[in-house]
Amino acid sequence: MTVQPIEGKKVVYLVQATNAAKGTKALLPGFQTEGTWTREHEALDEQTKSGRILGYGAKTETFELTLYSAPGDGGQEVITDAYDNEGQVKVWRVELSENSDGSYPARFGYSIIQSVAISDADSFAELTVTLPVIGITQPGTLADIPEELLNLALYGFEKPGEKTGELGATQPE
Repeated sequence: MTVQPIEGKKVVYLVQATNAAKGTKALLPGFQTEGTWTREHEALDEQTKSGRILGYGAKTETFELTLYSAPGDGGQEVITDAYDNEGQVKVWRVELSENSDGSYPARFGYSIIQSVAISDADSFAELTVTLPVIGITQPGTLADIPEELLNLALYGFEKPGEKTGELGATQPE
């Protein structure tokens, strides 16, 4: 087996409102540019007459997403609604590199929205969201990743007149 590094562009974050109906699919907040998953231990550090004592304390985890702000995007609305209403969200960090069994590595956690910041730069407005995890994330795999998620920036060949509309908009057959 050859070990390969994870490409950041092949990692996406999915969100879902905790009040979403059973069977509802998670949403990809649109226009993700960066994501960070931070795991930390609090260090217990005490000095005694016998010397220094070090130990592990509480664990904390946080997801941080950076996206271009897109009002009306379903995934971004899940985040802002949870912030506005002080609710929780479910978050999945998914690596889009397929395992040998056809599944995709993922981490799952419940979170609250600690902060939502919008930076109004000269180009696109950027949304940065901090999502501290309740407890710790759980490892797992997802099997039914939609094809359009696997090929976010790709599109297939089409014949002249086969479809109408702009890329990214619904294109009827």
